Amino acid sequence: MKYFLLILFAVPMLSCQNKPSDKMKQGEWLGYLQLNADVRLPFNFEVTSDHSLKIINADEIILVDDISYQNDSIRIQMPVFDGYFQVKLSDERMVGVYVNESMNMEIPFTAEYAIKERFETQTPPQINVTGNWEVLFTPKGDGEGYAAKGVFGQQGKRVTGTFQTKTGDYRYLEGVVDGDQLKLSTFDGAHAYLFLAAVKDSTLQGIFYSSTTWQADFEAQRNEDFQLPDANTLTTFNDTYERLEFSFPDENGQLVSLTDAQFKDKVVVVQLMGTWCPNCLDESTYFTEFYKNHANKDIAFVALAFENAKTEALAFAAIKRLKDRLGITYPILLAQHGGSDKLAAHKKLPMLSEVMSYPTTIFLDRTGTVRKIHTGFNGPATGEKYVAFKKEFSSYLDELLAE
Repeated sequence: MKYFLLILFAVPMLSCQNKPSDKMKQGEWLGYLQLNADVRLPFNFEVTSDHSLKIINADEIILVDDISYQNDSIRIQMPVFDGYFQVKLSDERMVGVYVNESMNMEIPFTAEYAIKERFETQTPPQINVTGNWEVLFTPKGDGEGYAAKGVFGQQGKRVTGTFQTKTGDYRYLEGVVDGDQLKLSTFDGAHAYLFLAAVKDSTLQGIFYSSTTWQADFEAQRNEDFQLPDANTLTTFNDTYERLEFSFPDENGQLVSLTDAQFKDKVVVVQLMGTWCPNCLDESTYFTEFYKNHANKDIAFVALAFENAKTEALAFAAIKRLKDRLGITYPILLAQHGGSDKLAAHKKLPMLSEVMSYPTTIFLDRTGTVRKIHTGFNGPATGEKYVAFKKEFSSYLDELLAE
């Protein structure tokens, strides 16, 4: 009889332990990443079903459709980057953590249902920040200051735009002007950026938070004529070498080199990138579309991936995830895993003056001669600059094809 009673009590206990959590409530949510004790980064997302949601940064919409339920916990896997949320539901609230293991990132996370405004505002905007700004970022602690170009548009209190640097842009930023305070943020699965600044006349003075580990002061002034250095002149080819040379494995373990038949007599675009890199994602999206639309031309693309993943297997899994998500058909080779250090990358490609940025794009003519090296990538969040880049890219390849 005692054993029978134990079984009766055990069955309900087991069923409670295995009961899936309540599902996420569909509709608008506001998420918060707690960057430090006093500062949290807000971002908007919309739950569209039990197993899908959309993260929204200005004009960017990121579909997240790998969501699983286990007991009282929900795992929300980002679609390209290897980060994920582990959360629990409590009424109309989420509490948990955002984890990116390859980047050693773990950030406390909360979210509240039915909140639409990214930032609370107390006062109508006292200034309009629309236009171009000359910016200087000064990292706290070690690190050299660097220039940037702020490009913003403001309607009412809402502000969108980005910061362009010589190695790429900070992608889609969204926020408000609250009185004389500018507040901007973005979260895309890799970037967790928050900008807070005081606006006075034609100047900005503020602080830039990147995830939980990095901060920089910044100051800016309006300057419609300010331009960053030409991205085609920052990295050069070492003329003591005759050719760009490499031999790295693809996902099948086959070594691929520029001397292979698939590149013979073709104009070749070599992309230095990482699956963890949002600017590389923007560039890869454009390259994939361009490659598909020009499949009848003698153009070849090949990407060299410098991965933070700790093992080769994890690195190739990240590469496969990116290829599957974007529909990439050109080869992505594993150049490095266990870190994306640019000095280590340069040792693998000593023909370059340096590896300054991911991505970096190298253009080769039909003879295999390096003709141009483009550092960084300013993507669709930069508006007119991105449109100009696409036109320049297509025209330059046409010139190489015509030779």
